[in-house]
Amino acid sequence: MKVIGKQRNSRMCVICGLDNPGGVRAPFYNMEDGSAMTRFRFLDIHQSYPGRVHGGVITAMLDELGLRGLWAKAGNESVFGVTVTLESHFRKPVPYGCDLLARGVLVSQTSRFFTVEAAVMDLYGRVLADGVLKYLKLDPSVISAGVDVHEQMPYLVEDGVEGIDYLV
Repeated sequence: MKVIGKQRNSRMCVICGLDNPGGVRAPFYNMEDGSAMTRFRFLDIHQSYPGRVHGGVITAMLDELGLRGLWAKAGNESVFGVTVTLESHFRKPVPYGCDLLARGVLVSQTSRFFTVEAAVMDLYGRVLADGVLKYLKLDPSVISAGVDVHEQMPYLVEDGVEGIDYLV
């Protein structure tokens, strides 16, 4: 699927933070179908049982895809929100140390709320974990207690990625 734009990365977020030594450092892209996608790799420090990623870290990726899915559909990063509900399903063990895909799709929105469906997949497109997330739209100054959220997301690192495809 074709990439139509790159989203910003933050400094310290556990999923997208480029300055977080324990983070995933996932890059996120706006896709031609209006979804947000990433190709990323969990690290061994994200494990629960040997060979498996901790469910909380998987859920953090699903949560990240919520706002990213809204941004991809809206075409900008000016709307922010906080998670109200997150229903996650763990379908298969999620491994660390290998490339994975994740995708978030905006399914509905009102003036105050939005809902996104998100999934973590292997490179064959098999869903390993998925979820439905509902967010309350909030002004960034309310979310971050006065810290400028835009200053916390300073990185727009163009990497030449033109598409993200499954192996099948």
